[in-house]
Amino acid sequence: MWKRDEAVKPAGGHGNEPKPAAPIQQPGASAVQPNDIRRQIERDMVNIGKSVVIKGELNGSEDLTVEGHVDGKIELKDHVLTIGPNGRIKAQVFAKAVIVLGEVTGNVTASEKVDIRDGGSVDGDIISPRVAIAEGAHFRGSVDMQRKATPAAQPQATQAQPQPQPKTTVPASAAAH
Repeated sequence: MWKRDEAVKPAGGHGNEPKPAAPIQQPGASAVQPNDIRRQIERDMVNIGKSVVIKGELNGSEDLTVEGHVDGKIELKDHVLTIGPNGRIKAQVFAKAVIVLGEVTGNVTASEKVDIRDGGSVDGDIISPRVAIAEGAHFRGSVDMQRKATPAAQPQATQAQPQPQPKTTVPASAAAH
């Protein structure tokens, strides 16, 4: 016990000694793991505060929450964009999913879903396979609920069929005469 008292006295006597207190927390693995998980979650989501103003292009490869102002273009093709209640967006938006609690002025394109929640506002066209507009939300524009890959494949197939037929017809008629 006398050694424990010596460890306490230097820690209390010197302001630089709290560093040895950190190794006491390290052996408790349960205390480290939740912090690591929390850091990983925070690392995968970025917040833009309500006092931040961005003008130009905003690209990213992680989920993003905007509480501030963005004027320009936002591209998060494989991630979720959340416009918070204080967020004011004047931009073309491209994301996997868009959740609107604030205001968006501009066209919104999402590969999975656009969700305009109560109090949210969108002035612009929406292109997404799934669209949800809550009661109390504002929307002004058009909605195009395209399916993911099917419409893109069908027009190409339709265009591909007429092109081979004239090419096949022209050589066949030339060979017949």
